[in-house]
Amino acid sequence: MITFMLTLSLALTAILITLNFWLAQITPDSEKLSPYECGFDPLGSARLPFSIRFFLVAILFLLFDLEIALLLPLPWAMQLQSPTTTLTWTFTITFLLTLGLIYEWTQGGLEWAE
Repeated sequence: MITFMLTLSLALTAILITLNFWLAQITPDSEKLSPYECGFDPLGSARLPFSIRFFLVAILFLLFDLEIALLLPLPWAMQLQSPTTTLTWTFTITFLLTLGLIYEWTQGGLEWAE
């Protein structure tokens, strides 16, 4: 059974790699070879100040993404000897992060236009 699964996964990998090389555009054009991701030359200086709101949104995203990472093992933790302790810590983390979100919302940290 294991050899069948290994053979199947190797065959599928080889097929997908072959299709990728076969279907991909081989002839590069000037847009693909340009050093800019968007395909056109920049219009202004690259040394313009960057808005701090972008950093704030990135930090908020990381914070709430970390919350999801902390809550992912919750179904397995519920099978431990004391699920009430697990639920208490889960609700504490969720409550603190919700308070942080409400604080940012009331302070106007999530507003783009002033």
